[in-house]
Amino acid sequence: MQPAHHCLLFLLLYLLLLSGTWADLEGTITIRLLQTSTFQNTSFVDTEGLGLLQDIELGSLDKHTWNIRFYQPWVRPSLPRGDWDTIENMIKIYLQQFNHLINEGAMQKDVPYPFVAQCVAGCELYPNRTSQAFAYVGYNGQDFLSFDTNNATWLLSQDTDLSRYVQDVLRNYTAFTELVEVLFNDTCVDDMELLLHYGKAALERQELPVATVFARTPSPAQLLLVCRVTGFYPRPISVAWLRDGQEVPPGPALNTSTILPNADLTYQLRSILAAAPHDGHSYTCRVRHRSLGTRSLLIPWGNSEAVLIAGLSAGLLAAVAVAAIIALWVWRCRKHQQMLESESRNSILSKEA
Repeated sequence: MQPAHHCLLFLLLYLLLLSGTWADLEGTITIRLLQTSTFQNTSFVDTEGLGLLQDIELGSLDKHTWNIRFYQPWVRPSLPRGDWDTIENMIKIYLQQFNHLINEGAMQKDVPYPFVAQCVAGCELYPNRTSQAFAYVGYNGQDFLSFDTNNATWLLSQDTDLSRYVQDVLRNYTAFTELVEVLFNDTCVDDMELLLHYGKAALERQELPVATVFARTPSPAQLLLVCRVTGFYPRPISVAWLRDGQEVPPGPALNTSTILPNADLTYQLRSILAAAPHDGHSYTCRVRHRSLGTRSLLIPWGNSEAVLIAGLSAGLLAAVAVAAIIALWVWRCRKHQQMLESESRNSILSKEA
């Protein structure tokens, strides 16, 4: 039976080969394999696994059967069914040995149950066709170990008896370290390009941002201008405030939220600028995003909006005035016609008499 870490690296290699043509795509592409194992006691471990291409969920592990569940229709066709069967078998072998190794170390070092072990591993591919591998191990939500791909060594993120013990175990797997170097430093890009075209459409998906600007007044002396941007994809975006056409620099008056996901697999954020009411400046929210190309989305607030509202009000008043004049003219015409018809009937009756 292969060592657990051999199985892990073979598993990573297969999961790295799950998508579309990288050569035609812009920017850095990252694939991550996430594993979370909750050790309730020596006999029960709850494990979850997720594969990500950028922010696209490729698939996950069924926690009961450890089988792969595919989230994207193009993932399964990327490899033959026999290869997926091999991957699932390797996952099961790896998890069995991983759980045994962790439990054995926990008992030797008197680690109290329950505890959580997390693993993140993957590869970044850059536009110049170079790559960088990474692997991190966490314990109870804290950094534990990391892999230095340049020197092929495991580094301590925290210096404890347990972390040193795990580091020594990994150092003894010299074949594992050599395999990491070969897979990630030599063949990662070549193998990725073979299947990246399967996910090209998903990677190139673009959704235009929708932006609105409104104000809040927490106090009479303070005005908070809010620029809400939502519905955009991919995730990278630039949102800035312009005061009289000049970009407002970072400072205590400017507060921009983190980018948050929407339920429809797009993103949103808010940028809030503190200003003094009636300060005489004009403000505009500027949004730049890949879907806009070289253009920028500009949403004004202040004088320009007031002019727009005033213009609408003036136009509405003018329309009401014109309608009133027309109604009065029609009423007078009808009244005049009724008078003529009445005089005509009276004339006819007088002649008959």
